[in-house]
Amino acid sequence: MTAQQDTPPSSDGLFRTKTVEQSIRDTEEPEHALRKSLSALDLTVFGVGVIIGTGIFVLTGKVAKETAGPATALAFVAAAVVCALAALCYAEFASTVPVAGSAYTFSYASLGELVAWIIGWDLVLEFALGTAVVAVGWSGYVRSLLDNFGWTMPDALSGTDVAKGFGFDILAFVLVLVLTFVLVLGMKLSARVTAIVVAIKVAVVLIVIIAGLFFIKAANYSPFIPPAQPQTSGSGLTAPLVQLMFGYAPTNFGVMGIFTAASVVFFAFIGFDVVATAAEETKVPQRDMPRGILASLFICTLLYVAVSLVVTGMQHYTELSVEAPLADAFKAVGHPVYAGFISFGAAIGLTTVCLILLLGQTRVFFAMSRDGLLPRFFSVTHPRYRTPYRPTILLGVIIAIVAGFTSINELATLVNIGTLFAFVVVALGVMVLRRTRPDLHRAFRTPWVPLIPILSVAASVWLMLNLPAETWLRFAIWMIIGVIIYFAYGRGHSRLARGDVR
Repeated sequence: MTAQQDTPPSSDGLFRTKTVEQSIRDTEEPEHALRKSLSALDLTVFGVGVIIGTGIFVLTGKVAKETAGPATALAFVAAAVVCALAALCYAEFASTVPVAGSAYTFSYASLGELVAWIIGWDLVLEFALGTAVVAVGWSGYVRSLLDNFGWTMPDALSGTDVAKGFGFDILAFVLVLVLTFVLVLGMKLSARVTAIVVAIKVAVVLIVIIAGLFFIKAANYSPFIPPAQPQTSGSGLTAPLVQLMFGYAPTNFGVMGIFTAASVVFFAFIGFDVVATAAEETKVPQRDMPRGILASLFICTLLYVAVSLVVTGMQHYTELSVEAPLADAFKAVGHPVYAGFISFGAAIGLTTVCLILLLGQTRVFFAMSRDGLLPRFFSVTHPRYRTPYRPTILLGVIIAIVAGFTSINELATLVNIGTLFAFVVVALGVMVLRRTRPDLHRAFRTPWVPLIPILSVAASVWLMLNLPAETWLRFAIWMIIGVIIYFAYGRGHSRLARGDVR
């Protein structure tokens, strides 16, 4: 960052801001500093590692069968456009404010402390639930592989009795604890482990695409966009609005079904924003953060579209499996060996998703603690590994327990709404900071401001409105709890409130 005049922070109560210069100076305090060890390639690998996971291995079948048919590929494109708009905004912030915390830190510099707290609390929910849910999904694939060898785990230790009121998923629990240990040891080790696993995962996805091409039947693409059907359940908040304004109800299938599907498969893209949480640990963040964010999103979009086209071409969308669509599609055409490879790749791939979601969770918590909004005890880094080991261990243990007792239900939609809310805040933050701090050096500038941020806000809100009303209610309850904690602790202990800034 080039030398520039420091601008005094705003101290107007709830909307006081922390300047970019102050945020960067905080990263230079020895006991609160993180080690810079990541390159653009590391960031791209992290992005691909967390993006390719539950979404492509599980949601493809569900969305194709229930909502979009072969047009699932278009739903992935629509979700990718929303993510790309947000990615351009994230890239500007991450290169301008290379500090741990992602949307939380960006909001603190532009929209004020209360908004920063709300988005930080939102990200804690997103990453924690995402890690727990993916860990449970990983456990399911591992149990499936063990079953192939004749090894069956007892129900009490596999989580299969959780929905009945009893059961503990020991595999999900152990996975989170092991990944917590890896993150404590250091980011470079995490990057190396992720690179190996991502290579395996991408290879499996390419096998699906290349091998599946030989089993495509053109008849399975007809109709590419199935006729619209009335929604029977799970309609979003847009249902009464569309009915009132346009005189018809939202549908499954049809053109409107593609947008409904996009709000679901959006879960498959969650992850590129996690890359921004590692800005402080990047060697040259002004150059490498935009490259890592945009490259990982571009690569995954190509893979997603190709996989969805191949799978819906191999098997008619009405016959696709909801639990394991990729593997079961190969079983349906008489090739169980490929199905075994896919199950193995899914189990390996979900490991990196858990690792990087847990990484994002701990970095946001660390940044909030360093600012005093959470106890400063958690912002001390390890004397040898320079990692935020205290929040990593605390959150790792909590999430491991949650994963052990969690049955996958509709938590993906709750994770989606949290991420989309973060997208809205970051896009607004870009416009605000352009007006309040035009002097800042921006190594990467979001093009066509304010058009791109406005489009990002509109697209994100549209997908949020397509989520079920129950999801909005749960999200509102979580936010209310967060606001109560802020007024009870964060507001009074904030470093800005105490004047404890350099």
